[in-house]
Amino acid sequence: MTLALAVLLASLVGSPHCAGMCGGFVCFYAGGSAGTAGRASAGVGGWAHTAYNGGRLFSYVALGTLAGAAGAGLDAAGRLAGLSRLAAIVAGTLMVGWGVSRLGVLGGIRVPMPGGSASARAALGGLLARARGRPPVVRAAATGLLTTLLPCGWLYAFVVTAAGTGSAAGGALVMLAFWAGTLPMLVAVGVGAHRLAGPLGRRLPAASAIFVVALGLLSIAGKLRTDITLPALLQQASDAASGGEPVNAVPSSREASHAGH
Repeated sequence: MTLALAVLLASLVGSPHCAGMCGGFVCFYAGGSAGTAGRASAGVGGWAHTAYNGGRLFSYVALGTLAGAAGAGLDAAGRLAGLSRLAAIVAGTLMVGWGVSRLGVLGGIRVPMPGGSASARAALGGLLARARGRPPVVRAAATGLLTTLLPCGWLYAFVVTAAGTGSAAGGALVMLAFWAGTLPMLVAVGVGAHRLAGPLGRRLPAASAIFVVALGLLSIAGKLRTDITLPALLQQASDAASGGEPVNAVPSSREASHAGH
């Protein structure tokens, strides 16, 4: 669970970035413009904001699950090649690279950063255009679901973190923690308190980049663990169904040794 807590803290610190990236989406589903965000978002009521953040939750967890499963495949390939924890090492290296490049940009160094393909941006715009005429709640849910298509380095730094868990369940937990950390700021944007993101957004980008670098280094060192895998979850469910006591069909070697004396 150490990794999930670290991701939660990092996403809280970096959430003003999400406000800057996604504030326009709130205006879109609320039916207003950038200058009327507060009035428009207040007018749509809590259901639209719930639908938007619920859509984000679903898409983030789904993406984390897929990333964790991909990491598990990378770990399996690494074991065949005699390498352990390959997913965590690759993920940590990418996280450190992103964080260092972000710090370079903040320091005035021109660093080429991928911004997503033009076709992907056009596809996202087309999907959002289809939702424009829908009721606010439907429009909000669709917008939340589509946020994973954003060419956002901050978001995908945590998707890489999810892959580094080497577990579908662990990846889902990482993205759940990331979503929870971004929730307070995006709710504030939704209810018209988006002006708070301005001062915070000017102070915290460097801190959020440093957090990602730290997470990457800890991932490489093997210090971050979720301790959550699908077999473990199934075992916990089985234990609960049997009255809370683990059932061992096959005794451990230590138990077998004691039984022989």
